[in-house]
Amino acid sequence: MEFISDIMNYGFLQKALFTSIMVGVICGVIGCFIVLRGMALMGDAISHAVLPGVAISYMLGINYFYGAVLFGILTALGIGVVSQNSRIKNDSSIGIVFSAFLALGVILISKAQSATDLTQILFGNVLSVKSSDMWMTLIVGGIVLLVVILFYKELLISSFDPTMSAAYGLPIRVIHYTIMILLTMVTVASLQTVGVILVVAMLITPASTAYLLTNRLSTMIVLSSLFGAVSAMVGLYFSFVYNLSSGAVIVLVTTLLFILAFIFAPKQGILWRFIRTHKNRTAAE
Repeated sequence: MEFISDIMNYGFLQKALFTSIMVGVICGVIGCFIVLRGMALMGDAISHAVLPGVAISYMLGINYFYGAVLFGILTALGIGVVSQNSRIKNDSSIGIVFSAFLALGVILISKAQSATDLTQILFGNVLSVKSSDMWMTLIVGGIVLLVVILFYKELLISSFDPTMSAAYGLPIRVIHYTIMILLTMVTVASLQTVGVILVVAMLITPASTAYLLTNRLSTMIVLSSLFGAVSAMVGLYFSFVYNLSSGAVIVLVTTLLFILAFIFAPKQGILWRFIRTHKNRTAAE
């Protein structure tokens, strides 16, 4: 009750709560497509590769959103160019481009002469969210949800069966790079909440949890968004009450939800699979 009272009285907590819930929702939505397409490594790469863009933005005194989005898009394009124009496989291309941008980001951060604490970009601090961050998250969330709603059918078909979607004449590359741009925008919007290091967990873990509970994409998106939002709220509570790192606590909550689903999911949970296996063995004997 004291936490709710603090939310009612303090503006920074209201911004933190709204932003963290929005981050949980949009990470949950875009994370479903990342998981279904087997692009978790790409999400990890982009989340880390935006680091030089953030550092350059601070050095130039502009909003880090612009630099981070630019480097996120450059990363996606660079990985595509290397993998499509050489014998190098996609995972190796991701490793090469991602590590190069990350190294550049580390060097730039060490040289950046800024009063801003860049460690917040690495690990996040939802309690220091500014009004500009909150509005940026809202705008990014609106764009992501609008694109997913308008092109749901195309995203659905291309995620489950790329061969069939190509046969239907769907622009596979356009869809791929659209998802990459949305992923980059969501990643940047999540930096203040969970940071560069942990944002991939917000993309992957809630979506993976939902994947264990349903076979329908629409239901998976709703569940993933719900898990992301709940994790953000619970993580914000413990972060505020016990003065802990917001990103770390939020990610631990998502992990706890995944463990529960991993054990108790009705069809995919290891507990029910053990019970069914035991019953079958007993019946066979």
